Amino acid sequence: MAKLRYVAETAGRDMYRSKAPVKDLGVLFTCIGRRVSLLNSFRRSARQLKTKARFFGTETTELSPALQLCDEGFLVKPVTHAGYIRQLLSIVKDNGVKLLIPTVDLDLKLLADNKRKFSKMGCRVLVSAPDVVDTCQDKRKTYRFLTENGFDTPDTMSIRAALSKKRLNWPCFLKPWDGYAGRGNAVVKNRKELSFFAKRIPNAICQEFIEGTEHTCDVYVDFGMKVRCVVPRKRIEVRAGEVSKGQVVKNPHIMSQAAKLVDKLGAGPGVITLQLFLTPDDKVKFIEINPRFGGGVPLSIKAGANFPKWILFELLGKKAKTSFNRFKDKLIMLRYDGEVWA
Repeated sequence: MAKLRYVAETAGRDMYRSKAPVKDLGVLFTCIGRRVSLLNSFRRSARQLKTKARFFGTETTELSPALQLCDEGFLVKPVTHAGYIRQLLSIVKDNGVKLLIPTVDLDLKLLADNKRKFSKMGCRVLVSAPDVVDTCQDKRKTYRFLTENGFDTPDTMSIRAALSKKRLNWPCFLKPWDGYAGRGNAVVKNRKELSFFAKRIPNAICQEFIEGTEHTCDVYVDFGMKVRCVVPRKRIEVRAGEVSKGQVVKNPHIMSQAAKLVDKLGAGPGVITLQLFLTPDDKVKFIEINPRFGGGVPLSIKAGANFPKWILFELLGKKAKTSFNRFKDKLIMLRYDGEVWA
């Protein structure tokens, strides 16, 4: 189990200072939560590269499975706290952290805005530029980006605009423009349901309902901001906004469109997660962009797209001699619940 430490609110001034000399490469996951598989993939990759590494995690509660499995865990204030970045900077400084990996949407904008502070300490943050994060996290801006750059996407409008229309194609899809993990989403079948749910979903927008097969793409962008690999995953079953059953689908059309999108957006470095629908007539309709590791990324890694190994390789100043798109097609992931004993 991980050794857990509380990071004081005064981090950066008179907080705890590590007395042990820093010897190993430090990797820090923020808001690590349940990302056990991702943590283990990085640990396994470090062993393959014969690199001594220590893996750290942050959370607001010690009741986090992945935090318990880190070499050392840090209990920090919520991302909304004024001292959150100071706490992270102090952890980075004290523990020789050279790579910081966000795992959820909550602190992406903060990390993007403060990326230079970490860089001055010799720590690379796997986060996109602030304007890119802003475009991804505001679904109204995502829609504008997609339409202005020629990418197919469902028609999207404000609730007021939807209600003012004399005719709408039912059903419609409602979701918060600043939402994440499928929270607050609803399918409405008529104007009465639209009015009802619009009052109960904060910051709701109205989207065209798309018939088709939902896919997620894991897009790897190297430190030189070049798209190297795209792994499409068919979402067979979803639980609490995260895929529980999925299958790799090596579709060249999806891969090409996803690579073009990420390149045009300028997202990266790291893994960018795209969500889309493949319609019955083979149209690719993008619906969301998440500039971070997705929850279903273990499937892509297991298929042979070894993102953790490639990232650590670059961090060590080496060039990976590999074919980035040589991953296994049709591989299926069936998830189940496991236990961590603390």
